[in-house]
Amino acid sequence: MATATATRTLVLVEGESDAAAVRALACLAGIDPALHRVEIHPASGVTNFPRELARLVREHPGAAVCGLYDVADERHVRRALVEADFPDGEQVSPAAFGFYACVADLEDELIRALGTDAVERVIDAQDELRSFRRFQAMPEHRHSPMTQQLHRFLGTRATRKIRCAQAMVEALDVARLPAPLVQLASRMRASPAWPGPRGAL
Repeated sequence: MATATATRTLVLVEGESDAAAVRALACLAGIDPALHRVEIHPASGVTNFPRELARLVREHPGAAVCGLYDVADERHVRRALVEADFPDGEQVSPAAFGFYACVADLEDELIRALGTDAVERVIDAQDELRSFRRFQAMPEHRHSPMTQQLHRFLGTRATRKIRCAQAMVEALDVARLPAPLVQLASRMRASPAWPGPRGAL
């Protein structure tokens, strides 16, 4: 892992499945975390963003900070920016600071980008297709749209969600990446000048 003095970009995400997807994104986009001095940090829940962002800013002065979040959770991201002393963090869009929103969540973005047939192939490659067929046959799921079935199935086990999030990104080509991932990849690669906290080096 990069040292505090060498780190250039810190990526804050909600959980381990998001972190796995971002690691796969880095590989897909030709980003070597060691070479580009990128660290990816799951926060173990979006409500932990304020504490984790403040810690990252404190431990890595001068590093760019970016990440992903769900639109419904924007208030937690804004609070994190305010508590980490980013100027105008409460008024300015989180995207101005490198935090990019998924409409529902990252899995939903990936399912829509890949299409249901391709997601089924990902599940099959994980030897989970038979389990998915049983899940689809359950009375509470059988009449739901396929995208909703896939989304719920992926979330039923933490390990499945992590493995499939990574595999879904790996199944995409760069041209089909969802917008939040395109923006995040650009941020990780370039680490542009950023409106950091007051007093940052």
